Amino acid sequence: MNRRRHKPDGSPRADARRRRVRRAALLALVAGAAFAVPAANSGAQSVEQLNSQIASAQSQAQSIGAEIDAKASQVAAARSQAVAAAAREAQLSAVLAEGQRREAELAVREQETQAQLAKTKAHLRRALATLSARLVSIYKGDAPNATALLLNSKGWDDLANRAGLLGRIEDSDAALAATVRQLRDQVAAQLAQVKEARAQAIAFNQRIAAARDQIASVRANAEAQAAQLEQARAAQAAALSSLQSQVAGWEQQVQQAQQVSAAQAQQTVSSWFGNWAIPQAIVMCESGGNFGAVNPSSGAGGAYQILPSTWSLYGGHGSPQRASPQQQSQVASQIWADSGPSAWACAQ
Repeated sequence: MNRRRHKPDGSPRADARRRRVRRAALLALVAGAAFAVPAANSGAQSVEQLNSQIASAQSQAQSIGAEIDAKASQVAAARSQAVAAAAREAQLSAVLAEGQRREAELAVREQETQAQLAKTKAHLRRALATLSARLVSIYKGDAPNATALLLNSKGWDDLANRAGLLGRIEDSDAALAATVRQLRDQVAAQLAQVKEARAQAIAFNQRIAAARDQIASVRANAEAQAAQLEQARAAQAAALSSLQSQVAGWEQQVQQAQQVSAAQAQQTVSSWFGNWAIPQAIVMCESGGNFGAVNPSSGAGGAYQILPSTWSLYGGHGSPQRASPQQQSQVASQIWADSGPSAWACAQ
């Protein structure tokens, strides 16, 4: 709303005075703006820096979170490997225990077979000694021979009996020696089999023990890896928590800075307006703060020098200068909201 301000006095001195008032009002506005803008810019710059730090920290937190998730998967995999290795280690330990029990049994059997072989050899030696003694006796003439047997026989029946007995004795001695030799050979073969079985059992146990030790090493490594990964994950989680705490602090600082900036802006605006609906400097320039002032040239009235047509347009009744200060301020506030300072000549 462009209109001319009230000129109660057209003298040069009055014009000069009004120009000084107008310059003072404009200087006050400029000074207020000069005070408010740096503060706002300073606050905006601080908030901008904080927002940049927050964005960077949030990006870093997202990266750390992804690493934590990856570490968690690696920890789970390492623990699963450790559990599987422990189960396999237990199986191999059971197999090894059974193999060691079998090897111990074979060791006992080997000792028993060796003892049996020693007895059989002793028996064979005794049998051979008996045969040897009998041959010596025959050689010396103590044992009956065929001639003596024929001469001493009382008849054919006695001769046959004596010859059969002599043959059976010789056959028995030979059979005993053969049986003992066969038994010795059997025991020796059995001993060889037991030794071979024991050697195989020992070799098997050695392989099982090596496999068990290897899987135990795998288990230990998996457990150590899981512990290291868990420690690294915990450290990253602590770093993430610290970073999130910093972000929360920065966000609080941003909020506080925004609140301070808003408060400063409100304070600046309040200092401009004072107790008026528009900046106080404009009111002082227009009417000197007189709610009953009237401009005889334009008809504008009241402290805000509102034209009658504008007054009616914004719902005012009667003339502006006759309205209450509250009504004048209410209409002026609406005009300021719609048009700003352009509605007053002193603000141009």
